[in-house]
Amino acid sequence: MKGRLGPRIAAIAAVCLLVVGGGGLIVSLVLSALVFDDFDAYGEVPIPGSGSVELPAGEVTVNFHTAVTGTSGGGFPVPPLRISIAGRNGLPDPVLTQVDGSVTSVNNDVRVRVWALEVFEAGVYDIDTGGEVNGYINPQLAFGRDSAPGWMPWAFGAALAAGIAGLAAALTWRSRAGRTPQPPRAPISLDGPTWPGPTPPPVASYQPTDHGVRVEQLKTLAALRDSGALTEAEFEAEKRRVLDG
Repeated sequence: MKGRLGPRIAAIAAVCLLVVGGGGLIVSLVLSALVFDDFDAYGEVPIPGSGSVELPAGEVTVNFHTAVTGTSGGGFPVPPLRISIAGRNGLPDPVLTQVDGSVTSVNNDVRVRVWALEVFEAGVYDIDTGGEVNGYINPQLAFGRDSAPGWMPWAFGAALAAGIAGLAAALTWRSRAGRTPQPPRAPISLDGPTWPGPTPPPVASYQPTDHGVRVEQLKTLAALRDSGALTEAEFEAEKRRVLDG
C-alpha cells in the first residue's frame, strides 16, 4: 500500500496541472480573441474606398472585417487586398508587414488579421484600400490594437504539456510499483509428505477390543436372522459360540 501512495499523489498532481493548463489555455485564447484584441479601436475604412485614421505610435493591427450569412470555420478565405498609407504633415510612412492571422467569428461577424502596421509617430494617416471583394458583405479594413499578454498562452500551454508528461510518468510508476516481487516458493516433492510448518504428531491407530468385536458379530448374526438367512436355532448356536469366545 505504501508503495502506491507516491504514484497516486503524483497522478493527482498531474491531473490538477492538466486541468489548470488546459482551462487556462482555453480562457487565454478566448480573452485574446474577444477582450484584449480591440480590432477596430482606431477606426475602419471600406474596401474599396479611402479614409483617414488617427493612429498611435507603436504596433497597429490591420484586420479584414466582413459579415457572413452563416457560421464561419477556421479556413475563411481572404480575398486579394491592396492598401496604401500616407501620413499627413510630413509624418513618416508606417511599415506594413503581412501576417497569417487566425479567424475570429462572433455572431456572423468575421475578422481576419492580415497585416501588422509599425507606426513611428502618432498622427492622422490617409488610407486607400482596394481588392477583389465582390460577394463579401460590407468588407472593411479595421485598424486596432492587441493588448493580450503574449506569455499567457505559452505559460498555460507549457503547464498542459507538463501535466500530460507527469500523468504518463505517474501511471508508469504506479504500474511498476504494483509488481511486488514474490518470494521464491519451496519445491514440492512428490516422494514424501509435505506440511507447511512443524510436522504434526502421528495419530495413534485404533485397536478394537474383544467386547467390541463380539458386539459387532452379534449385530451381524441378528441381521442375518432377520433377513431369513439364519434360522432361529442357527442364530442361537452361533450366538453361544460368539459369547463363549
